[in-house]
Amino acid sequence: MEVLKISANSQPKSVAGAIAAVMRDSGMVECQAVGAGAVNQAVKSIAIARGYVAPNGIDLVCVPAFAKILIEGEERTAIRFQLESR
Repeated sequence: MEVLKISANSQPKSVAGAIAAVMRDSGMVECQAVGAGAVNQAVKSIAIARGYVAPNGIDLVCVPAFAKILIEGEERTAIRFQLESR
């Protein structure tokens, strides 16, 4: 499954386009965000992506979860959004 890493500086429309493209190809994608700003951009991107894929008959659903990841040798808590079609 492809993992899209989203930062606080990510443009929601661009990320939504990437989510839509992967959803059309494989039907599943995972987004990863660390920090409040990144999670905010991720949620906006997912909402926009739902509108992008709806005309293709894809009902995008999101399952959020916590994940421990290593960034520069430090363990951080990330939010992972598993996106799939219902």
